[in-house]
Amino acid sequence: MDQFWTVVGSYWWVVFPLMGVLGAAGNAWERGARRRHQRRLEVMHAKAELKAAQAAARGKAVPAASLPAFTGQTAVPEQATTPRETQATQLERLFATHDSVTSRWLEYELDVAKIIAFPAMSDGRQPLTAAFLRAKRIADGLRPASSKARLTKEQLAEYRNAVADFEVAFDVAERDARRLRDSSFTEVERKRLDTAKKLLTVAIDEAATPAERQLAYRRVREELDGLISISDEAIEVLEKKVMLELGPTSAAGEKDAASAAPDDAPVAGSADSGASTQVRATAEPEPAAEPVPAPPRRPSTTPPAPATWPVPARGTGDAPGRVTHPKPHR
Repeated sequence: MDQFWTVVGSYWWVVFPLMGVLGAAGNAWERGARRRHQRRLEVMHAKAELKAAQAAARGKAVPAASLPAFTGQTAVPEQATTPRETQATQLERLFATHDSVTSRWLEYELDVAKIIAFPAMSDGRQPLTAAFLRAKRIADGLRPASSKARLTKEQLAEYRNAVADFEVAFDVAERDARRLRDSSFTEVERKRLDTAKKLLTVAIDEAATPAERQLAYRRVREELDGLISISDEAIEVLEKKVMLELGPTSAAGEKDAASAAPDDAPVAGSADSGASTQVRATAEPEPAAEPVPAPPRRPSTTPPAPATWPVPARGTGDAPGRVTHPKPHR
C-alpha cells in the first residue's frame, strides 16, 4: 500500500491530461449518440411514409400522427413548437397545402409532354397512383366550404389527416413514376413514345407553318392512341398551343387588300366584270348631255382645187373604160 501511494505521489500530474482525454471521449460519444438518434428518427419517418403508402394502396386510411416530424437533431411534437392557432388559421394552412398538391398533380394531368415522360402518373392501374387518387377524393370530400366554417375537433382532425395522407400519397406516387418512366412499355411502344415526343415539339413550335403543326398534332394523337389515355382537358390545352393566333392576322390582311382594291376596276377576260358594269349602269343612269348648237356655216370664197384623181375619158374615140390623165397648164 505504501508503494502505491508512493507511485501516486510521484505521478500526480498525470491526472490532468487524463481528465482531458476522458472529456474528449465523452464529447465524442455524446455527438455519436445524437447522430444515431437522428438517423433513428429518419428511419422511423421513412417507415411511416412507406406504411402509409401501403395502407393507402390497400384502401385504408392512416392517421397523420403516425408520421413523426423531426427538425434538427431531436424530434418534438408539432403542438410544442407552434403557438396555439385558431380554427380559421389551421383551415387556411390546410387549404394552402391541399391546393399546392392539387396544382402539382394538374401539371402531370394537363401537360401532354409530362404525360409522355411520366405515364405512370396518369395510369390508374398503378397501385400507388390509384392510392393517391383515392386519397385525393377523400380529402376533396372532407374539405370545408371556407375557412370560416365551424367544425368540431373530430372533423378538423379528420380533414387534417386526409390532407396529410393526400400529400404523402402524391409524393410517393411521383417518386415511383419518375423511377419507372417508360419501363413498363415494350421496345416498340417506347419507339412510338419517342416519336410522339419529337412530333410534339413540332406541333407547338411557333416557327413551323400551320400545316406542319396540324400534321404533327395528328401524328401525336395517332402515336399515343392505345398507349396512354389523355384527358379531354389535356387535349384542349394542347390544341390551344397548336392553334396559334394566325387567323385574325390573315383575315385582317385580306380585309386590307379588299379595301385597297377599287370597286370599278375592270378584269380582262372576265364576264362578271362586264355584267357588274352593266348592272351599275342600269342602276345608276348618268344624266344625258345637253346638245350643243352647231356654229353657222359661212359661204366659201375659194375655188375648189382641181381633181388630181384620174377621170374616165369623155371622147367617143377612146376605148370604153380607158383612163386618161389631164395635162398640166403652162
